[in-house]
Amino acid sequence: MSRQLFGTDGVRGRAGEFLTAELALALARATVELSCDRHPRVLIVRDTRESGAMLEAAIAAGVTSAGGDVLLGGVLPTPAAPLLLRRHGLQLAVVISASHNPYEDNGIKFFAGDGFKLSDETETEIENRIDLPGAPSERTGRVRELHGALEDYLRELHTRFVSLDLSGRRILLDCANGATYRAAPEIFRRLGAQVDVVADDPDGRNINAGVGSTHMGHLCELMAGGEYDAGFAFDGDGDRVLAVDRHGVVIDGDELVAIVATHYKRTGVLNGGGVAVTVMTNYGFHTAMQDAGINVTTTAVGDRYVNEALRNLDWRLGGEQSGHIIDLGFGPSGDGIASALLTLEALDGGDLVDRQAMVKLPQKLVNIRAASRERLTAAMDSDQVKRAVSAAAASLAGRGRVLVRASGTEPLIRVMVEAPTQEETDEVCSELATAVESALA
Repeated sequence: MSRQLFGTDGVRGRAGEFLTAELALALARATVELSCDRHPRVLIVRDTRESGAMLEAAIAAGVTSAGGDVLLGGVLPTPAAPLLLRRHGLQLAVVISASHNPYEDNGIKFFAGDGFKLSDETETEIENRIDLPGAPSERTGRVRELHGALEDYLRELHTRFVSLDLSGRRILLDCANGATYRAAPEIFRRLGAQVDVVADDPDGRNINAGVGSTHMGHLCELMAGGEYDAGFAFDGDGDRVLAVDRHGVVIDGDELVAIVATHYKRTGVLNGGGVAVTVMTNYGFHTAMQDAGINVTTTAVGDRYVNEALRNLDWRLGGEQSGHIIDLGFGPSGDGIASALLTLEALDGGDLVDRQAMVKLPQKLVNIRAASRERLTAAMDSDQVKRAVSAAAASLAGRGRVLVRASGTEPLIRVMVEAPTQEETDEVCSELATAVESALA
């Protein structure tokens, strides 16, 4: 087929239009047919979108028609899938979620038996296979519920953070009406915290609707009252988190990684002495890590690339500004709940307000929507945009940076600028955005 299905985080699009039941079935069938196991056991979990049940049924049909057996985990955060894979010795996991996207969208991502996402090469093989006739299977698989899946995930979290005593701490959680709505409050309470929760009443359509890690305004307002020690906002599938201090100030993934990295450095558990981050990471992060004697490697945007770098270097910690934080000492993927707990562990009883891990440069990010992927590609390849980027980068050399890139999940061109002052940041970003909009016209 001519179109590309897989982006940086699985297959994602409008449910029922692009991401149909037929496509879900074909993807699942092709994945099982390419599996090294003749009859793999496949876990399926999903977030709270109303289209999740439809896609779950279609994926189950695809798996079983190819001879695999299905275990339904129900609504769980994405990071529960790789942990349950390892815990139960399963061969594959499928997560149905569009992460931070609105409820109309949904997505499908696959995890191999080792808990890591499938490689780009394997995803290409799946994509090339889905239009081929399905190979006859010698058996039809079974579909069963995985009873106790939520408790298994909570047990993994509790075992890792059993020494973290949150007694006397008041914590506010924003669960985005998504997959963390049960697990996050429960584990914080088990560790002794006094917990209040917002956006924990999913109805199938309110996931990420003005709440969660991409809509921080409400949580910031609640935190600014000073009643809580810390606030945490998860995205719809629970693999990322942002924090808010008692003054209502947002703490993004760059700062969270810096807090944890310096903690791990002090305690001697920062494997390899380095961290992996993406090209979006703030310039101030690199300065702080240099001062702390911590090595940094930079990857393309996407938690899969951070993960890949960590595994290649045998390092432990990495993350993205958006709040994906990967600690391979706990699990093979980003985990928003674990990252929130890890932040509190790193503070060792201290207050988020007093964090001193890094000083951020002013940053501005503008998303410019393209009418199509073809228009987006043409604009990115245009001399007009290339000249504008080169001129901006030269003007900020040694003082800041610019980044213009195509989103891997949406038809957007992202323009990011960091400069010593907010005024210069805004000015350069505006110039670049104008150049991109002109090229898209």
